[in-house]
Amino acid sequence: MVRILLPLALLLIAFWVYSIVDCALQPPTRHRGVSKPLWIVIVVLLPVIGGVMWFVVGRGRARPQNAFRAPDDNPDFLGSLRSVSIADQDERIRRLEEELAALDAEGPDPDRGPQPHPPVSGDDDPDEHRRGSVA
Repeated sequence: MVRILLPLALLLIAFWVYSIVDCALQPPTRHRGVSKPLWIVIVVLLPVIGGVMWFVVGRGRARPQNAFRAPDDNPDFLGSLRSVSIADQDERIRRLEEELAALDAEGPDPDRGPQPHPPVSGDDDPDEHRRGSVA
């Protein structure tokens, strides 16, 4: 009989300690029903029953409040897209096309001249003496 009661008592003590630690370490926003200090008192004074009550009633589940949503799943984002009217989009496209046409009409800049090309051989100064050579 002692062989059964001793491991059972150790299991109940371990559950009680785990319940106290879990209750104490949870943020106050995850405590349901009563306040955090009152839950700790309940779990300490009612060892097994308090622990069971804590896990069944008092411990709230973590809610992903700031979960990331893709833009096409976010109604706020979709609402902001609808606020831009088609007329505004058409006006912006027309303005951009005019700017591009004006840039194309200007042509190349005559003041800049031809662009310099890098040396083909990779040697910037052919008259420079090579390392180790006598000048």
